[in-house]
Amino acid sequence: MSYETIANHLEALYGAETAQALLPRIEELGRRHSMPDSLRAPRGPSLALDQEDALLITYGDQVRASGQSPLRTLGEFCAARLKGVLSGIHILPFYPFTSDDGFSVVDYRAVDPALGTWQEVESLGHGFDLMFDAVFNHISSESAWFQGFLKGDPVYRDYVVVVEGDPDLSAVIRPRALPLLTTFTTAGGERRVWTTFSPDQVDVNVRHPEVLLELLDVLLEYVAKGARFIRLDAIAFLWKEPGTTCLHLPQTHRIIRLMRALLDEVAPQVVIVTETNVPHADNISYFGDGRNEAQLVYNFALPPLVLHALLTGDGSVLTRWAQGLKRPSESVTYLNFLASHDGIGLNPARGILPEAEIQEVLVGAAMAHGGFVSYKNNPDSSQSPYELNINFFDALSDPFGTSEPVDIQVRRFLVAQSIMLSLAGMPGIYFHSLFGSRGDRVGAERTGIPRRINRQKLTREELDRDLGDPHSLRAKVFGGFQKLLSARRSHAAFHPAGGQVVLDAGSGIFAVAREARDGGERMLCLHNLTGNAVRAALPEAEAHRWGEEVSSLGGGRGAADELGPYEVRWLRATS
Repeated sequence: MSYETIANHLEALYGAETAQALLPRIEELGRRHSMPDSLRAPRGPSLALDQEDALLITYGDQVRASGQSPLRTLGEFCAARLKGVLSGIHILPFYPFTSDDGFSVVDYRAVDPALGTWQEVESLGHGFDLMFDAVFNHISSESAWFQGFLKGDPVYRDYVVVVEGDPDLSAVIRPRALPLLTTFTTAGGERRVWTTFSPDQVDVNVRHPEVLLELLDVLLEYVAKGARFIRLDAIAFLWKEPGTTCLHLPQTHRIIRLMRALLDEVAPQVVIVTETNVPHADNISYFGDGRNEAQLVYNFALPPLVLHALLTGDGSVLTRWAQGLKRPSESVTYLNFLASHDGIGLNPARGILPEAEIQEVLVGAAMAHGGFVSYKNNPDSSQSPYELNINFFDALSDPFGTSEPVDIQVRRFLVAQSIMLSLAGMPGIYFHSLFGSRGDRVGAERTGIPRRINRQKLTREELDRDLGDPHSLRAKVFGGFQKLLSARRSHAAFHPAGGQVVLDAGSGIFAVAREARDGGERMLCLHNLTGNAVRAALPEAEAHRWGEEVSSLGGGRGAADELGPYEVRWLRATS
């Protein structure tokens, strides 16, 4: 059935004749990469995740030790510190690269020798589920594909997007304030090539069927190397069509559906994750009908909305938005996160927060707290704030301020993390958040790359030293995470497909009730967004249902619905 579906997608993309020629080649790919029955999860209506699933997001060289490859050091550190805390690891691109800290890939099929080997990647997978990046929108200008194009090799002639003449590109949506096209000198003369992200990141041409076949082969190689999750990086930009926005085009959705159908046939245990840093309605379109595209979609609106709620002490907007969160089926859910190797995207908040609030509250805080702001080009030649480049801890707590106690800063930060952990979905936690890092402004200024403010590399020795000191910032933050994650793992109400009701408990409170899929357990998670004591404005009938406290941060000792400053309470229903 999957190959019949693939044939339909191929015909829609390339026409009947080309589809007929391509299908046997894709079937051969499937046979070559097919997983043994012992490793194949059965197909079913539900996503094969539960409340114990949570991912670490990290670079392959995030932790370093003298005399060891970074991937080996990372594996040993995670085995020592994270076994039983997190279930999986998203290793950010670990392939040879030339720029963008890994996202300008030279060779999709190789491990950067500066990081380690495929054996060390696979070794990480013995203890944790792994997520690999499929950076399929673009490839490095130093790659064999592009170098072959420059030399006039007929094999690679159509592997990149060449723009001839003067087509209308005015509607193209850009993620960065850089030129869309870059002129290169080739064996056949000068050619203008599509470069969405930078002149070193050359967009691949999936209109050429041979490119699609290459990408499908890479996709299945990643599965063979141990990937449980495949992250489709910047996938919304994949198909180029002059005269359009070149964003979220039907052909892009077709290719994701084709990949999903192929994985359903060859490796149904593998989960597709789409990375589309765009307004919420567009973002969730990558769920498809709930069964035919991504099983996980990054919840991109969550970081700016949680940040706004805690900066203002008012969760009204966050509550209204979260009350509208829907999933088209039990086969999909959100990847909830607050921080990553990138900054805090602002586009997902547009249409939810007024533009003035984005500018005054979010951009204002980032600038005041030592961060940077990246801008995007608009079709009318204007620019808009696109991303806050700042560590999430610093976004909430001014690193230049000295009067506020560290414990208050930690509690405020952990309120944000608790909101993320309590919502329906699977959590993704960035390394620097999990271990209480502050921003590396010096590193960002030294390199001229604003995103590096949240990409500092650490030594195993300094991490172990800090985590061994219970008074350190790192130990306080990691300890809070451990407490929340332990409670989450222990209660079926937090299953990614469990029920969720976001309650209006007053502007200073974010309240979410979760229910196990079988209805056997209900939890209420209360979060005080303010530095004052607040009582949750729950209906009287609701207030008396919650008794047993299963986790708390902040130390309040009042009634179940009374919260101290920046306090978190997770309560189980008694009736």
